[in-house]
Order: sequence, then C-alpha cells, then structure tokens
Amino acid sequence: MVKIAVAGIRGRMWSRIAALARGVEGLELSSAFEVKGHPDIGKDVGELLGIGTVGMKLSDNIEDVLAASDVVIDFTSPASTIANVKAAVRKGKAMVVGTTGFSSEELSEFRNQAAMIPCVFASNMSLGINLLMKVVADVARSLGDDYDIEIVEAHHRLKKDAPSGTALALARSIADAVGRDLDEVAVCERKGMIGQRSKKEIGIQTVRAGDIVGEHTVLFGGLGERIEIAHKASSRDTFARGALRAALWLKGKPIGIHDMQAVLGLK
Repeated sequence: MVKIAVAGIRGRMWSRIAALARGVEGLELSSAFEVKGHPDIGKDVGELLGIGTVGMKLSDNIEDVLAASDVVIDFTSPASTIANVKAAVRKGKAMVVGTTGFSSEELSEFRNQAAMIPCVFASNMSLGINLLMKVVADVARSLGDDYDIEIVEAHHRLKKDAPSGTALALARSIADAVGRDLDEVAVCERKGMIGQRSKKEIGIQTVRAGDIVGEHTVLFGGLGERIEIAHKASSRDTFARGALRAALWLKGKPIGIHDMQAVLGLK
C-alpha cells in the first residue's frame, strides 16, 4: 500500500486527486494539507471534498503529514512546491509534482532539491498529452525546416501562467527533435510589423477563456498543406488519474527526477 498526501487540497485540481485516490487499488489517502492560516484547517477532509466524513483532518503541519505518508502529490504554486520539496528531502519522501509557472531560477532550485528524492515531475500527466509529445517530435523530425511549427493552447480564465507548462513541454520536445534551442526560437507574442517568419521559430500562442480545461494544438504548416495534431481535455480527472498512477509507479524507484514518459512506458 502506498500512502499519499495531497498538497493544496482545496484547489481545483488537487481536490479531484484526493477524491479519486480513494478508489485506486494500492493507494491510501493518508493526509492532506494546506498553508498555515487557511480557514479550513482542522475540518474533515471528506466533508471538504463532498464525499462524507472520513475522519481525517486538513492539516497545516507538513512535518506530521510527511511522517504519515510515502508520497506527496503537489499541484500548487512554485513557492509552495519548493518549500514542500525541501521538507520531503528532509524526511526522505517521494513526490509527484505537476506545478507549472516556475521562473528559471525557481525551476533550478526545485530540480536541485527534487534530484535528492524519487520524484515524478511533469507539466501534464495525461496519457494523451504524453503520447502527443512523442508523436509531434517524430513528425517534426520527419518534416524538418520545410514546415512552420505553431502551438496554440487554451485554458480557463483563472489560469495564471502563460504559455501553459504543457505547451512549453510540447515545444521543447519538438525543439529537441529538430536540434533547436527553444529559448532562442520560441515566439510567444506577435504584434505590429514583425517581418517575415523565420524557418526556425516555434510559435506558442495563448487563449484564456471561460472554463476551458485544457486544449493544445500543434500545427505544422507547409506549402499547400498543413498538419494539425490536437489534444482536448474535458475533465481534470484525466490529470488526476495520471498523478495517482505516478504515485503508484514511484514505489521502489531510485532517487532522481522521472517524467511521465517513463511512468506510462513511452520510452
């Protein structure tokens, strides 16, 4: 049995992870925690999730939470995730992290810490997106510089970071496949007299509207034809189930940062 703790349980994504965990064989939701001062601290976790009383109180003490858990699942914010991974390192606990929006400095700090424990780190934990990452890399490698590459992503109005972590991961997978440095070729905004598009650039465009769960389209535009490969998520449960699958997969895995490609057997 793998005992999991869920960070930020009152969030949109995290509550689904906690709710679905109870139905996964081999997993046990052992604890859940929020930041100190949160108004729901001390309340029954089941009642907060709308699944009835479960006899588990929402905690703000990560040390106690870690002591009762094997794996922490964290989809919070960069600052919170970094604090949580440091605590996990102190206790020698594994983590599944889906947080996005890291600055380059924050990402470096997180990776330095996460490398000291078994950790699955991915911007998107759905099977479909991770398969898409593999497919678009193969397509880009085959097409080369003769086709322009654009990525369009759409999410709900409350999402704070842009482009999405998934769009950036797709772009990086493509850039690696065709031997480009994404930091040099990514174009995330176009306005005014921008001049002719270069063959090397990879466009990443953002849409924020309503309650869109997550949509990503990779477009390869050639002369006389275009290829579009899209993934549209209709429920956050897709990502939640991927995170729970990663938590189970981590049992017995070595120290270091792993990705969902490994969890899903795609490499």
